[in-house]
Amino acid sequence: MNGLFDGSTLNWILVFVAAFIIGLSKAGLKGIDMMNVTIMAIVFGGKASTGVVLPLLCTADIMAVKYYHRHAQWKHFRRLIPWMAAGILVGVYVGKDIDEAVFRKIMAVIIMLTVAIMLLLEFKKNLVIPDNKFFVANMGLASGFTTMLGNLAGAFSSIYFLAMRLPKNDFIGTAAWVFMVMNLFKLPFQVFYWNNITMETLKTDLYLVPVLIAGFWAGLKIVAKIHDDNYRKVVIVLTLIGAVFIFFKR
Repeated sequence: MNGLFDGSTLNWILVFVAAFIIGLSKAGLKGIDMMNVTIMAIVFGGKASTGVVLPLLCTADIMAVKYYHRHAQWKHFRRLIPWMAAGILVGVYVGKDIDEAVFRKIMAVIIMLTVAIMLLLEFKKNLVIPDNKFFVANMGLASGFTTMLGNLAGAFSSIYFLAMRLPKNDFIGTAAWVFMVMNLFKLPFQVFYWNNITMETLKTDLYLVPVLIAGFWAGLKIVAKIHDDNYRKVVIVLTLIGAVFIFFKR
């Protein structure tokens, strides 16, 4: 059916699961998106998978913005966007010829470090996070760089939003706007410079969009049942699970 990958039943099941997870994540189940990154990389290979995933992310971002747009905190949007854009530009250059094995190891270390910071934020309630340009710049650059290389910015943006103690819907709504803009910004680089978004990848995406929509709908139902006080814990746990997937991927 498709020349992009071995279209075995198992591989199609895996990519359908990954598309469903993208929907769940964009509906507000942050952290689980790293499982999608790992599954897609298993099927397509690390760099090639980003070309399949990015159009799906853009589709889900638009859905998330439409649903959560009222909850965006524009102060945080304006602070993050310039630094994320700069990080993306660095990632465009670095990621052009990066070795696949080196990339995977870098991502594993980064994600595990991110989870450690998240746990520190959660258990040290009195820890004061510097609400200044240095902190914002570091989180923005890291988010932009990792979203370009492997669609892994969710972990770093979660650190920022958790540190700012944003309520559940504000967290989701602000993240929705940030990632819609940044993922659309990435598109031309992957189409014209990395050349990993093609008619063939878009054809694959067409098969996956209905599953993504189902995941988004399911995610909305789940998120609605999570109390604000528990949402932070859910994000951390899902990020931990995603980190394990990334770390043990071969």
